Amino acid sequence: MPATFSNITFSPSSICSSSKVSKVNESADMSPRILIFGTGSIGAVYAYIFCRAVSPENVFTVCRSNYEVASSQGFTINSSLFGQNLNVRPQIVRTVDEAVSRSGGKPFDYVVVTAKAIPSTPSIPDQIAPAVSSNTTIAVIQNGIAVEDIYVSKFPNNPLLSCVVYLPATQTSPGTISHGEVERLHIGTYPAKAPEAHTSRAESFASLLGSGGGTAHVHEDVQSERWSKLLVNASWNPICALSRSRDVQFMHSSSEATDVVRQIMLEIASVAQAAGYPVISESKVDHQLGRAKARSLPGVQPSMLADALAGRNMEVDAIVGNTLRIAEEKGVKTPLLKAIYALAKALDTSFTKARDGHSVSGARGDRLR
Repeated sequence: MPATFSNITFSPSSICSSSKVSKVNESADMSPRILIFGTGSIGAVYAYIFCRAVSPENVFTVCRSNYEVASSQGFTINSSLFGQNLNVRPQIVRTVDEAVSRSGGKPFDYVVVTAKAIPSTPSIPDQIAPAVSSNTTIAVIQNGIAVEDIYVSKFPNNPLLSCVVYLPATQTSPGTISHGEVERLHIGTYPAKAPEAHTSRAESFASLLGSGGGTAHVHEDVQSERWSKLLVNASWNPICALSRSRDVQFMHSSSEATDVVRQIMLEIASVAQAAGYPVISESKVDHQLGRAKARSLPGVQPSMLADALAGRNMEVDAIVGNTLRIAEEKGVKTPLLKAIYALAKALDTSFTKARDGHSVSGARGDRLR
Protein backbone atom coordinates (compact mmCIF):
# COMPACT_ATOMS: atom_id res chain seq x y z
CA MET A 1 0.00 0.00 0.00
CA PRO A 2 1.32 3.49 -0.79
CA ALA A 3 2.11 5.84 2.06
CA THR A 4 -0.14 8.89 2.09
CA PHE A 5 0.72 12.37 3.32
CA SER A 6 -1.88 15.09 3.64
CA ASN A 7 -2.63 17.90 6.00
CA ILE A 8 -5.33 20.29 7.06
CA THR A 9 -5.28 23.44 4.94
CA PHE A 10 -3.85 26.59 6.46
CA SER A 11 -5.30 30.06 6.42
CA PRO A 12 -4.48 31.70 3.06
CA SER A 13 -3.60 34.92 4.87
CA SER A 14 -0.54 33.21 6.34
CA ILE A 15 1.23 33.46 2.99
CA CYS A 16 1.39 37.23 2.70
CA SER A 17 0.61 38.61 6.17
CA SER A 18 2.93 41.54 6.91
CA SER A 19 2.72 40.81 10.64
CA LYS A 20 4.69 37.63 10.05
CA VAL A 21 7.47 39.01 7.87
CA SER A 22 10.12 38.99 10.60
CA LYS A 23 9.29 35.42 11.54
CA VAL A 24 9.48 34.41 7.89
CA ASN A 25 12.90 36.03 7.52
CA GLU A 26 14.20 34.23 10.60
CA SER A 27 13.06 30.84 9.34
CA ALA A 28 13.91 31.29 5.64
CA ASP A 29 17.46 29.97 5.97
CA MET A 30 16.18 26.87 7.79
CA SER A 31 13.51 25.96 5.25
CA PRO A 32 14.03 23.75 2.19
CA ARG A 33 14.81 25.73 -0.94
CA ILE A 34 12.59 24.89 -3.89
CA LEU A 35 12.83 25.76 -7.58
CA ILE A 36 9.80 25.21 -9.83
CA PHE A 37 10.67 25.00 -13.51
CA GLY A 38 7.75 25.76 -15.82
CA THR A 39 5.25 27.71 -13.73
CA GLY A 40 2.02 27.44 -15.69
CA SER A 41 -1.22 26.26 -14.12
CA ILE A 42 0.18 23.13 -12.41
CA GLY A 43 3.35 24.86 -11.29
CA ALA A 44 1.44 27.82 -9.87
CA VAL A 45 -0.83 25.62 -7.74
CA TYR A 46 2.19 23.80 -6.35
CA ALA A 47 3.92 27.14 -5.74
CA TYR A 48 0.88 28.01 -3.61
CA ILE A 49 1.17 24.73 -1.69
CA PHE A 50 4.94 25.07 -1.17
CA CYS A 51 4.55 28.66 0.02
CA ARG A 52 2.26 27.39 2.75
CA ALA A 53 4.86 24.82 3.80
CA VAL A 54 7.98 27.03 3.76
CA SER A 55 8.86 30.70 3.51
CA PRO A 56 7.89 32.18 0.12
CA GLU A 57 11.43 33.58 0.08
CA ASN A 58 12.64 30.03 -0.46
CA VAL A 59 10.30 29.19 -3.35
CA PHE A 60 11.57 30.23 -6.77
CA THR A 61 9.39 29.93 -9.87
CA VAL A 62 10.70 30.13 -13.44
CA CYS A 63 8.09 31.94 -15.55
CA ARG A 64 7.92 32.91 -19.21
CA SER A 65 4.70 34.17 -20.80
CA ASN A 66 3.23 35.05 -17.40
CA TYR A 67 6.41 36.63 -16.00
CA GLU A 68 5.32 40.29 -16.20
CA VAL A 69 2.08 39.74 -14.30
CA ALA A 70 3.47 37.23 -11.80
CA SER A 71 6.52 39.36 -10.97
CA SER A 72 4.37 42.36 -10.12
CA GLN A 73 1.19 40.77 -8.74
CA GLY A 74 2.09 37.19 -7.84
CA PHE A 75 -0.25 34.34 -8.74
CA THR A 76 -3.99 34.41 -8.12
CA ILE A 77 -5.51 30.98 -7.44
CA ASN A 78 -9.25 30.39 -7.73
CA SER A 79 -9.71 26.88 -6.40
CA SER A 80 -12.72 24.74 -5.58
CA LEU A 81 -10.47 22.93 -3.11
CA PHE A 82 -8.38 25.65 -1.45
CA GLY A 83 -10.51 28.77 -1.88
CA GLN A 84 -11.06 31.76 -4.14
CA ASN A 85 -8.91 34.78 -4.93
CA LEU A 86 -5.85 33.39 -3.16
CA ASN A 87 -2.69 35.37 -3.78
CA VAL A 88 0.76 33.82 -3.54
CA ARG A 89 4.06 35.62 -4.09
CA PRO A 90 7.07 33.34 -4.44
CA GLN A 91 10.33 34.54 -5.98
CA ILE A 92 9.56 35.08 -9.68
CA VAL A 93 12.44 34.65 -12.14
CA ARG A 94 12.84 34.35 -15.89
CA THR A 95 15.63 31.77 -15.88
CA VAL A 96 17.30 29.19 -13.68
CA ASP A 97 20.49 31.25 -13.75
CA GLU A 98 18.58 34.20 -12.29
CA ALA A 99 17.21 31.97 -9.54
CA VAL A 100 20.71 30.78 -8.66
CA SER A 101 21.98 34.36 -8.61
CA ARG A 102 19.13 35.65 -6.46
CA SER A 103 19.47 32.75 -4.05
CA GLY A 104 22.97 33.93 -3.22
CA GLY A 105 24.54 30.69 -4.33
CA LYS A 106 22.69 28.64 -1.73
CA PRO A 107 21.85 25.16 -3.02
CA PHE A 108 18.33 24.08 -3.89
CA ASP A 109 16.95 21.11 -1.98
CA TYR A 110 14.30 20.41 -4.62
CA VAL A 111 14.00 21.19 -8.31
CA VAL A 112 10.40 20.54 -9.37
CA VAL A 113 9.80 20.22 -13.11
CA THR A 114 6.24 21.10 -14.12
CA ALA A 115 7.01 22.19 -17.68
CA LYS A 116 5.38 20.21 -20.47
CA ALA A 117 7.34 17.19 -21.69
CA ILE A 118 8.16 18.68 -25.08
CA PRO A 119 11.61 18.39 -26.71
CA SER A 120 13.58 21.62 -26.46
CA THR A 121 17.03 23.04 -27.17
CA PRO A 122 18.67 23.20 -24.73
CA SER A 123 16.93 20.29 -23.02
CA ILE A 124 15.12 20.74 -19.72
CA PRO A 125 17.88 18.85 -17.82
CA ASP A 126 20.45 21.21 -19.32
CA GLN A 127 18.34 24.22 -18.34
CA ILE A 128 17.91 23.18 -14.70
CA ALA A 129 21.54 22.05 -14.29
CA PRO A 130 22.80 25.32 -12.72
CA ALA A 131 20.39 24.78 -9.80
CA VAL A 132 21.26 21.12 -9.22
CA SER A 133 23.89 20.26 -6.62
CA SER A 134 24.92 16.81 -5.42
CA ASN A 135 22.21 16.97 -2.73
CA THR A 136 19.36 18.22 -4.91
CA THR A 137 16.26 16.06 -5.34
CA ILE A 138 14.66 16.36 -8.78
CA ALA A 139 10.88 15.84 -8.94
CA VAL A 140 9.51 15.31 -12.45
CA ILE A 141 5.79 16.19 -12.61
CA GLN A 142 5.18 15.52 -16.30
CA ASN A 143 2.78 13.47 -18.39
CA GLY A 144 3.80 10.50 -20.48
CA ILE A 145 5.91 7.39 -20.05
CA ALA A 146 9.70 7.02 -19.93
CA VAL A 147 10.04 10.78 -19.48
CA GLU A 148 12.56 10.30 -16.68
CA ASP A 149 15.40 8.88 -18.80
CA ILE A 150 16.82 12.24 -19.90
CA TYR A 151 17.11 13.30 -16.25
CA VAL A 152 18.87 10.07 -15.26
CA SER A 153 21.38 10.60 -18.07
CA LYS A 154 22.16 14.13 -16.92
CA PHE A 155 22.02 13.54 -13.14
CA PRO A 156 22.82 9.85 -12.56
CA ASN A 157 23.54 10.21 -8.84
CA ASN A 158 20.78 12.58 -7.75
CA PRO A 159 17.55 11.39 -6.17
CA LEU A 160 14.98 11.42 -8.97
CA LEU A 161 11.26 11.34 -8.19
CA SER A 162 8.76 10.36 -10.87
CA CYS A 163 5.42 12.02 -10.15
CA VAL A 164 1.95 11.45 -11.60
CA VAL A 165 -0.38 14.38 -11.03
CA TYR A 166 -4.15 14.68 -10.96
CA LEU A 167 -4.86 18.39 -10.78
CA PRO A 168 -7.41 19.98 -13.13
CA ALA A 169 -6.14 23.52 -13.54
CA THR A 170 -6.17 26.16 -16.26
CA GLN A 171 -4.38 29.49 -16.55
CA THR A 172 -7.35 31.64 -17.54
CA SER A 173 -5.13 34.71 -17.97
CA PRO A 174 -1.45 35.34 -17.20
CA GLY A 175 -0.90 34.64 -13.51
CA THR A 176 -4.52 33.69 -12.79
CA ILE A 177 -5.29 30.00 -12.25
CA SER A 178 -8.64 28.22 -12.11
CA HIS A 179 -8.36 24.94 -10.17
CA GLY A 180 -10.99 22.24 -9.67
CA GLU A 181 -11.72 19.99 -6.72
CA VAL A 182 -8.85 17.47 -7.08
CA GLU A 183 -5.17 17.73 -6.11
CA ARG A 184 -3.32 14.42 -5.86
CA LEU A 185 0.29 13.51 -6.55
CA HIS A 186 1.64 9.96 -6.86
CA ILE A 187 5.37 9.80 -6.12
CA GLY A 188 8.05 7.15 -6.53
CA THR A 189 11.78 6.95 -7.06
CA TYR A 190 13.16 6.37 -10.53
CA PRO A 191 14.15 3.69 -10.96
CA ALA A 192 11.88 1.94 -8.49
CA LYS A 193 14.81 0.04 -6.96
CA ALA A 194 16.75 3.12 -5.94
CA PRO A 195 19.08 3.57 -2.94
CA GLU A 196 17.38 3.86 0.42
CA ALA A 197 18.48 7.49 0.68
CA HIS A 198 16.50 8.28 -2.46
CA THR A 199 13.40 6.60 -1.03
CA SER A 200 13.77 8.77 2.07
CA ARG A 201 13.79 11.84 -0.19
CA ALA A 202 10.47 10.70 -1.67
CA GLU A 203 8.99 10.47 1.82
CA SER A 204 10.37 13.89 2.73
CA PHE A 205 8.98 15.45 -0.44
CA ALA A 206 5.55 13.99 0.25
CA SER A 207 5.68 15.25 3.83
CA LEU A 208 6.61 18.72 2.60
CA LEU A 209 3.60 18.76 0.27
CA GLY A 210 1.38 17.56 3.10
CA SER A 211 2.54 20.34 5.39
CA GLY A 212 1.35 22.80 2.73
CA GLY A 213 -2.09 21.20 2.52
CA GLY A 214 -1.35 18.99 -0.49
CA THR A 215 -1.99 15.27 -0.90
CA ALA A 216 0.78 12.89 -1.90
CA HIS A 217 1.06 9.11 -2.14
CA VAL A 218 4.46 7.41 -2.12
CA HIS A 219 4.70 4.15 -4.09
CA GLU A 220 7.36 1.46 -4.23
CA ASP A 221 6.87 1.50 -8.00
CA VAL A 222 5.00 4.54 -9.31
CA GLN A 223 5.14 3.35 -12.93
CA SER A 224 1.86 1.49 -12.53
CA GLU A 225 0.29 4.89 -11.85
CA ARG A 226 1.98 6.29 -14.96
CA TRP A 227 0.56 3.49 -17.12
CA SER A 228 -2.87 3.95 -15.58
CA LYS A 229 -2.93 7.63 -16.50
CA LEU A 230 -1.34 6.89 -19.88
CA LEU A 231 -4.24 4.60 -20.72
CA VAL A 232 -6.41 7.71 -20.83
CA ASN A 233 -3.84 10.23 -22.03
CA ALA A 234 -2.44 8.27 -24.97
CA SER A 235 -5.92 7.54 -26.30
CA TRP A 236 -8.12 10.55 -25.65
CA ASN A 237 -5.46 13.24 -26.06
CA PRO A 238 -4.52 12.58 -29.70
CA ILE A 239 -8.06 11.53 -30.67
CA CYS A 240 -9.57 14.76 -29.35
CA ALA A 241 -6.78 16.94 -30.78
CA LEU A 242 -7.14 15.40 -34.24
CA SER A 243 -10.94 15.50 -34.26
CA ARG A 244 -11.17 18.93 -32.59
CA SER A 245 -13.75 17.33 -30.28
CA ARG A 246 -14.12 16.77 -26.57
CA ASP A 247 -14.33 13.14 -25.46
CA VAL A 248 -18.13 12.85 -25.29
CA GLN A 249 -18.54 14.83 -28.50
CA PHE A 250 -16.25 12.35 -30.25
CA MET A 251 -18.20 9.33 -28.98
CA HIS A 252 -21.39 10.89 -30.30
CA SER A 253 -19.87 11.67 -33.70
CA SER A 254 -20.38 8.21 -35.23
CA SER A 255 -21.37 4.67 -34.37
CA GLU A 256 -17.75 3.56 -34.74
CA ALA A 257 -16.17 6.20 -32.50
CA THR A 258 -16.46 4.54 -29.08
CA ASP A 259 -15.08 1.23 -30.33
CA VAL A 260 -12.10 3.01 -31.90
CA VAL A 261 -11.27 4.52 -28.50
CA ARG A 262 -11.63 1.14 -26.81
CA GLN A 263 -9.37 -0.62 -29.32
CA ILE A 264 -6.66 2.01 -28.88
CA MET A 265 -6.93 1.68 -25.11
CA LEU A 266 -6.58 -2.11 -25.42
CA GLU A 267 -3.39 -1.62 -27.44
CA ILE A 268 -1.98 0.62 -24.71
CA ALA A 269 -2.98 -1.94 -22.07
CA SER A 270 -1.15 -4.65 -24.02
CA VAL A 271 2.02 -2.55 -23.99
CA ALA A 272 1.69 -1.94 -20.24
CA GLN A 273 1.24 -5.64 -19.60
CA ALA A 274 4.28 -6.49 -21.71
CA ALA A 275 6.24 -3.92 -19.68
CA GLY A 276 5.34 -5.76 -16.48
CA TYR A 277 2.13 -4.06 -15.33
CA PRO A 278 -0.73 -6.58 -15.59
CA VAL A 279 -2.98 -4.30 -13.51
CA ILE A 280 -3.57 -2.30 -16.72
CA SER A 281 -6.18 -4.80 -17.85
CA GLU A 282 -9.21 -4.98 -20.11
CA SER A 283 -11.43 -4.33 -17.11
CA LYS A 284 -9.53 -1.10 -16.44
CA VAL A 285 -10.05 -0.12 -20.07
CA ASP A 286 -13.79 -0.65 -19.74
CA HIS A 287 -13.82 1.24 -16.44
CA GLN A 288 -12.14 4.27 -17.97
CA LEU A 289 -14.38 4.16 -21.03
CA GLY A 290 -17.40 3.89 -18.75
CA ARG A 291 -16.35 7.07 -16.95
CA ALA A 292 -16.30 8.94 -20.26
CA LYS A 293 -19.67 7.49 -21.28
CA ALA A 294 -21.18 8.69 -18.01
CA ARG A 295 -20.27 12.30 -18.71
CA SER A 296 -22.75 14.66 -20.33
CA LEU A 297 -22.08 16.59 -23.50
CA PRO A 298 -19.75 18.15 -24.47
CA GLY A 299 -17.42 16.24 -22.14
CA VAL A 300 -13.83 16.86 -21.09
CA GLN A 301 -11.25 18.84 -23.05
CA PRO A 302 -7.86 17.03 -22.84
CA SER A 303 -4.69 19.10 -22.79
CA MET A 304 -3.72 18.21 -26.36
CA LEU A 305 -7.05 19.52 -27.64
CA ALA A 306 -6.51 22.79 -25.78
CA ASP A 307 -3.02 23.03 -27.27
CA ALA A 308 -4.24 22.18 -30.77
CA LEU A 309 -6.98 24.81 -30.66
CA ALA A 310 -4.36 27.37 -29.60
CA GLY A 311 -1.79 26.22 -32.17
CA ARG A 312 0.68 25.17 -29.45
CA ASN A 313 3.03 22.21 -29.53
CA MET A 314 1.68 19.06 -27.91
CA GLU A 315 3.25 16.30 -25.80
CA VAL A 316 2.99 13.83 -28.68
CA ASP A 317 6.28 12.02 -28.18
CA ALA A 318 6.17 11.83 -24.38
CA ILE A 319 2.64 10.43 -24.35
CA VAL A 320 2.23 8.50 -27.62
CA GLY A 321 5.67 8.21 -29.20
CA ASN A 322 7.33 6.70 -26.12
CA THR A 323 4.47 4.21 -25.81
CA LEU A 324 5.11 3.10 -29.39
CA ARG A 325 8.85 2.79 -28.71
CA ILE A 326 8.20 0.50 -25.73
CA ALA A 327 5.70 -1.49 -27.81
CA GLU A 328 8.35 -2.09 -30.46
CA GLU A 329 10.90 -3.11 -27.82
CA LYS A 330 8.42 -5.62 -26.38
CA GLY A 331 7.17 -6.89 -29.74
CA VAL A 332 3.60 -5.64 -29.23
CA LYS A 333 1.59 -4.74 -32.33
CA THR A 334 -0.17 -1.36 -32.05
CA PRO A 335 -1.47 -0.44 -35.55
CA LEU A 336 -4.13 2.02 -34.39
CA LEU A 337 -1.81 3.79 -31.97
CA LYS A 338 0.85 4.00 -34.67
CA ALA A 339 -1.61 5.66 -37.04
CA ILE A 340 -2.76 8.08 -34.35
CA TYR A 341 0.85 8.97 -33.59
CA ALA A 342 1.71 9.67 -37.23
CA LEU A 343 -1.28 11.98 -37.60
CA ALA A 344 -0.73 13.78 -34.29
CA LYS A 345 2.97 14.20 -35.04
CA ALA A 346 2.16 15.79 -38.40
CA LEU A 347 -0.30 18.16 -36.73
CA ASP A 348 2.27 19.08 -34.10
CA THR A 349 4.89 19.71 -36.79
CA SER A 350 2.48 22.07 -38.55
CA PHE A 351 2.29 24.15 -35.36
CA THR A 352 6.08 24.36 -35.24
CA LYS A 353 6.24 25.47 -38.88
CA ALA A 354 3.52 28.07 -38.36
CA ARG A 355 5.33 29.46 -35.33
CA ASP A 356 8.56 29.64 -37.31
CA GLY A 357 6.81 31.56 -40.09
CA HIS A 358 6.44 28.76 -42.62
CA SER A 359 3.12 28.43 -44.44
CA VAL A 360 1.44 25.06 -43.99
CA SER A 361 -1.91 25.64 -45.67
CA GLY A 362 -1.65 28.27 -48.36
CA ALA A 363 1.54 27.32 -50.14
CA ARG A 364 1.49 26.78 -53.86
CA GLY A 365 1.91 23.27 -55.11
CA ASP A 366 0.16 20.33 -56.66
CA ARG A 367 -3.31 19.70 -55.30
CA LEU A 368 -5.19 16.46 -55.24
CA ARG A 369 -8.65 16.70 -56.74
